[in-house]
Amino acid sequence: MKINDIHNRYVLPTIEERTAYGYKRLDPYTKLFEERIIFLGQGIDDTVANDVMAQLLTLESMDPDRDIMMYINSPGGSFTALTAIYDTMQFVRPDVMTICLGQAASAAAVLLAGGTAGKRYALEHSRILIHQPYSEGGGQGSDIEIQAREVLRMRELLEEILAKHSKKSKDEIGKDIERDKIL
Repeated sequence: MKINDIHNRYVLPTIEERTAYGYKRLDPYTKLFEERIIFLGQGIDDTVANDVMAQLLTLESMDPDRDIMMYINSPGGSFTALTAIYDTMQFVRPDVMTICLGQAASAAAVLLAGGTAGKRYALEHSRILIHQPYSEGGGQGSDIEIQAREVLRMRELLEEILAKHSKKSKDEIGKDIERDKIL
């Protein structure tokens, strides 16, 4: 779903608020943003990553001393999009509180873990899934070899990130992500 589709969805209400200048209409995502909440509710690709990074940077510029909340309900997605969001979360000055609503799978689970220590939460029936990176690549033998090295590099980085934000060693994380693991 593209961001422009938000305004074409039947179930998404418009909120009307009184201001000093009259009334303003907001969609729920804009209202959440005004409350310093980023809602990540879809698969993570480069477009979504750019939107989330822009929101993080904007909220930092508005008030670098107030926490940012990120609500996550996502099946995961691209590793490079994940690392772009993750690096931005670590870069901004405000603490980033992460809250899983529904599911945080794959790349989304890493973002959940990347929130500020002591400010990471999951609702009671949330589903959190971690696993090793994979590639659906094919092609010539040399291309497959390059892809294999890249998947191993991504796995190493994934283990480092999850170990950094948990009380587990890289070896323990490596065992945990060998197969799909639901937390």
